[in-house]
Amino acid sequence: MTAGRIDLVVEGHVAQITIDDTERHNAMSLAMWTDLLQAFEEVDQRPEVRVCVLRGAGEKSFVSGANIGEFETQRNSADSVAHYNQMVKRAQQAIFRCRVPVIAAISGICYGGGLGLALSCDMRYAAPHSRFRMPAARMGLGYDCENMKSILNNLGPQATAEAFYTAKVYDAPSAQAMGMVLAVVDDVFAHCTAMAHDIAANAPLTIQAAKKTLVALAEDEKDMTSVKTAIDACFKSTDYAEGRLAFAQKRPPHFTGH
Repeated sequence: MTAGRIDLVVEGHVAQITIDDTERHNAMSLAMWTDLLQAFEEVDQRPEVRVCVLRGAGEKSFVSGANIGEFETQRNSADSVAHYNQMVKRAQQAIFRCRVPVIAAISGICYGGGLGLALSCDMRYAAPHSRFRMPAARMGLGYDCENMKSILNNLGPQATAEAFYTAKVYDAPSAQAMGMVLAVVDDVFAHCTAMAHDIAANAPLTIQAAKKTLVALAEDEKDMTSVKTAIDACFKSTDYAEGRLAFAQKRPPHFTGH
């Protein structure tokens, strides 16, 4: 049986990563977590990419959680659980720390590991029929401090507590009210693609400096040297000169990332 796949497509300055196992509602296997990590590592290494959209294949599911069919073989001992959790953590960190903004386009089911995956993204938008759930309490699973911190930073203490303690299903408007998503839109894929192109048209160094700063603040970094370097690079760039000139000439700027 196939373990699903992760597809990366780059068009111009926009990357799209698709999680594809529609037969299992895009449930994540260990191999898919590994491939997802590699896809984001590739995005980081491709200088032409300025923004990334993450989505699930089809319209029924973003990610329904873990591929439970693997639990007896991939999560059946302390060592295998630790290895699986480490791979999930590495993939989510790669998304959160990605050089460029990552937009989650959520259509349909977004449960468990899928919710954790979405919360690793910079921005999240949902289709009206989307559903959200953290079902760990129904399965006896435990979440470590780092994963809990990510959810806590996004939802706040009360919403995080309710989501974990009750394991209830939230509809899209409720998810928006809780901060799981920024907005609910009819055509979520078109919306996120348009948002990605809007971001890609802006100054790349400015966007990347902002992303680096947000990550550093979220992770309580003490040494902000790399953040200051990224900010200084903006003011030294030809894009800064282009931005000022375009403003004076009342025309759209053309940024090169230099």
